Amino acid sequence: MGVAAGLRASVSAVVADADTAIQAGSGDVPVLATPRLLALAEAATVAAISPHLPQGVTSVGTSASLEHRRASPIGAELVVEAELTEIDGRRLVFSFIARESGHQTGVPDDDGGDDRVVGAGTVERVLVDRQAFLARAAGGHRP
Repeated sequence: MGVAAGLRASVSAVVADADTAIQAGSGDVPVLATPRLLALAEAATVAAISPHLPQGVTSVGTSASLEHRRASPIGAELVVEAELTEIDGRRLVFSFIARESGHQTGVPDDDGGDDRVVGAGTVERVLVDRQAFLARAAGGHRP
């Protein structure tokens, strides 16, 4: 096994009170918070590559770009799909798309767009040695 372009995974979630902009401190409305959308996207990227990483290797997020296109109320069912699209040494680039599930995807809205898309973007991760990374993060300090 190894990391290769084209690896994919998806994660599902139902928007709960804890996922809202109110709870995240990113707004004052009870809809999916943008930081929570990003967390779901990152979870999908991790799911895509984790089974293919050698023992002792993990990945860490380094960059993200997302467009949060549609509000998702409490109770909305989401599916976030990620695909590894580029590998540059240890740097991995993923594209992702989040949709409300339970609906047919690709259904155009009045403007000709996909009315089920909640958000989309890219996530970059870097492969690291887990122990070395944690040692650097701790700055040599022991609890």
